[in-house]
Amino acid sequence: MVNDLVTEAHAITTAMDIHELVARLNSHLGATAVAALANVRDSKLPYRWAKADGPTPNAQARERLQAAHRAWLVLADAESDHVARSWFLGANPLLDEEAPILVLRSGRIREVLQASEAFAKGTWHG
Repeated sequence: MVNDLVTEAHAITTAMDIHELVARLNSHLGATAVAALANVRDSKLPYRWAKADGPTPNAQARERLQAAHRAWLVLADAESDHVARSWFLGANPLLDEEAPILVLRSGRIREVLQASEAFAKGTWHG
């Protein structure tokens, strides 16, 4: 079941316009958290990215944003929006007690995606 969620999250994210993707992340995580995971200092930039006629994030930020969206979809579907938000912002034992937002910011995308899948499967504890 989780493997289906992972595949579906990838397909949805890949087909999604970056402006809509950022708007959804802003709604779920807040623009400050989105700016942090995209590794930009301007916390208002995600609001501009979310506008249909606004600027687009650079390639590295886009990759992080897409990974965050994929993880969000898996977690929110397996658990809830509240749990997904807490997961992104809290210390994570699979990520050396770092918050997934900060791990994404550092570019460790694969680790975050693996940790989100493990959490959704219930295998995160070992």
